[in-house]
Amino acid sequence: MNFRDKIQHQYNMAGMTEKLIAINVLVFVIFILLRVVSFLFQAEGWLDLIRDWLILPRQLSEFIYKPWTIISYAFLHADFWHILSNMIILYFSGRFFLTFFSPKRLLNYYFLGAIAGGVFFLASYNIFPVFADGKNYTLVGASASVMAILVGVAAYSPHMMLRFFMFNIKLWWIAAFFVIKDFVMIPVENPGGHIAHLGGAALGYFYTTQLAQGRDIGAWFEKLMDNISGIFSKKKKATPFKKVYKNKRKPSGKRGPFSAQTSKSDQAEKQKKIDEILDKISKNGYESLSKEEKDFLFNAGKD
Repeated sequence: MNFRDKIQHQYNMAGMTEKLIAINVLVFVIFILLRVVSFLFQAEGWLDLIRDWLILPRQLSEFIYKPWTIISYAFLHADFWHILSNMIILYFSGRFFLTFFSPKRLLNYYFLGAIAGGVFFLASYNIFPVFADGKNYTLVGASASVMAILVGVAAYSPHMMLRFFMFNIKLWWIAAFFVIKDFVMIPVENPGGHIAHLGGAALGYFYTTQLAQGRDIGAWFEKLMDNISGIFSKKKKATPFKKVYKNKRKPSGKRGPFSAQTSKSDQAEKQKKIDEILDKISKNGYESLSKEEKDFLFNAGKD
């Protein structure tokens, strides 16, 4: 197995949270390399041109010609500390999220959070008079997507207890801290960015409350992503017709039912263990789980 195959294998084995982090880091590294090359050849202009086609602009007239930027901006970051803070929060909130939801739903929250953050950004810069200064503001970063996931899982399990140094804190306290921080920082610095974060948080909370009422507002997006992935997935080659001879021997009367019963029994036992772990989380917090229980729950969320 060569280096490329090893990387591909590791990526395929990773969970959805790790895959999102890997994509963000890969994009960040690519732009660092491009920046170095453009500096050495004194061609910074073409790098700025590439970024302009991926970052979200404030002008609606410009956005109309680049609608993909409502999503692409969520994979770009301004600097090392920007991506580091986002990926740390994404890692932990994503792990908690997959305790209760599927990997596909994690993607829904990530992308819809990005869209909601972008909509809040565009609306704020085209509505509030304070932003009518003529400056060319743009938006980059996965913060809105991360906030959607963090607030979404906090709304689903607000009393989940987490161990923070010597203290136990509830998950919703952490989510509330970041929401309040973004609100307070609006008049201080990067107002459009903080408003976008609040847009992602609002999406995460609304999505989870709608799920509690039996409505999946992200079902359309999940279907869209499935259709897109179906277009690019390799079609299986049709196998030639083979003649199949009927087995005249009578099947065993015990083997079939016993296999089905065993499968159902295993599934029921797995679900029972999941329910027991979730009850333990609700009573004593996530950190009360053993390593085996955490691994079991994480692997179950990937199924």
